[in-house]
Amino acid sequence: MTLPIALTSGDPAGVGPEITAKAYDALRGDLCFFVIGDRRHFPNCVEIKDPSEAATTDGLPLLHLDFDADAVSGQPDHANARGVIRSIETAVDLTKRGQAAAVCTNPISKQVLIEGANFAHPGHTEFLAELGGVANSVMMLTAPELSVVPVTIHIALQDVKTALTAELIETTLRTTHHAMIRDFGIPAPRIAVAGLNPHAGEGGLMGREEIDLIGPVLNQLKADGLDTTGPLPADTMFHPPARTKYDVAVCMYHDQALIPIKTLNFSAGVNVTLGLPFIRTSPDHGTAFDIAGKGVADPTSLIEALRKARDMARARAVYDGEH
Repeated sequence: MTLPIALTSGDPAGVGPEITAKAYDALRGDLCFFVIGDRRHFPNCVEIKDPSEAATTDGLPLLHLDFDADAVSGQPDHANARGVIRSIETAVDLTKRGQAAAVCTNPISKQVLIEGANFAHPGHTEFLAELGGVANSVMMLTAPELSVVPVTIHIALQDVKTALTAELIETTLRTTHHAMIRDFGIPAPRIAVAGLNPHAGEGGLMGREEIDLIGPVLNQLKADGLDTTGPLPADTMFHPPARTKYDVAVCMYHDQALIPIKTLNFSAGVNVTLGLPFIRTSPDHGTAFDIAGKGVADPTSLIEALRKARDMARARAVYDGEH
């Protein structure tokens, strides 16, 4: 039997409950998933006691988890912060124990979690790394047109130069390379690497990070057999002919990576965490408290995240079975 995807509640005052119901309607009969949350927050759900029951319900399967408060759309409540965190922890635990194929996460509010539960992580990616027992994980955004990985993520732009180290760049590239093989089924992934500075430093005239930092790492990885190209000027990496030359683009900071993919396909982008002992995907948007409960939230990104989780789980199972 194919294992279901474990979907977290996310912040119940956001669009999570709405897009979850819409995703279930769109995917029923094609992809099996269940949501982990409070029955009060997911109207018309069918409560299950075990993930194995998800495939046989006539309605959205829900594994009940007690939250501390009701939820009002658009009005985040710090009282539910701990429940949101427990939903993530439960999804990871079920997946690690082989009761779910992968984790898919609904959007959270970091502010709510910090103020309501002293959440100590910059975001989902870092929290999942801790739950997975890994020192480093890598954030990828992927859509049919483009896949991107930022080396530095949720830090101020002024801190990027200090945060960029040879070790971080190398770890990010090696993690990305292995994930493209294991989880995306690409046996020889081509990785394009952006420079940090305009025009990739233009031979040192606009900065030396490409010469002194990024270039030496790429030379070492090429010597080890990785197909890496760069450092490249970021402003010439994302037009259609350029994108045919690589499978994933690795960029030096958050917006350098995310602006191109969100411009190319804002609705269908998927957030993927690489380097974990389990598959994790997420829609590439936030809680959208401003439109929660109005019936207008677009479920496309969540639908694509669930599909990506299924496809990655299948690819990893094949790879692990062969190795």
